[in-house]
Amino acid sequence: LCERAEAMKDSEDWRETTPKMIAIQREWKEIGMVPRRNASRIWRRFIAACDHFFEQKKIHTKSIREKEAENLKLKTEVTNNIKNIDTSLPAEEAVEKLKELMDEWHSIGFVPFRDKDRSYNELTKAVDAQYSRLNIDKSERKLDSFKSNISEMTKSDHSRGQVFHERNKLMRQFERIKSELQTYENNIGFLTTSSKKGNTLLDDLHNKVEQNKAELELIVKKIEAIDENIED
Repeated sequence: LCERAEAMKDSEDWRETTPKMIAIQREWKEIGMVPRRNASRIWRRFIAACDHFFEQKKIHTKSIREKEAENLKLKTEVTNNIKNIDTSLPAEEAVEKLKELMDEWHSIGFVPFRDKDRSYNELTKAVDAQYSRLNIDKSERKLDSFKSNISEMTKSDHSRGQVFHERNKLMRQFERIKSELQTYENNIGFLTTSSKKGNTLLDDLHNKVEQNKAELELIVKKIEAIDENIED
């Protein structure tokens, strides 16, 4: 057990090594007594290896927490900058500034887990307020919001499965809407414009066709956004 602990004491794979170290300590307790003349020496050897590992882990964890706290501060500053975008800027410049700040926010890195949702919700609220002020198209809002979510997901290895799941869901949605669109277009071909009822139905079908085309275009852009993030 001493040899195993010493072999792992300098490991920085905290996730994998920690449970192994804990298991070794459990084994140590289960073994029982050793000759008295050897007890202190072997115990000091064993505990020195264990303590070294957990002390290094503690330092590493503290460093991460400090970095995450700094990230939270930086993200809050960016969110405030979004809220305070100069209202005198022309709409095109304001939109460009907004997107630059959103990219900056997402590039900062992880924040403390307990603050993650609050920080993201504050960003979303600030961005939506600017979109409303600038009269940004709803589909563009949806796309930017989707890109933000995907960007957050791909930062964590544990979330990459969610990203692929989202892509598959979009592909199924694309095929379903494409099939609906084909049906609407076929129905238009069977209707005539001679009756008032026919005109009403045609208008309704044309509206649905345009809505479906817009949805398909948005889905394609979402899939492209996923692929770009996966490649990065």
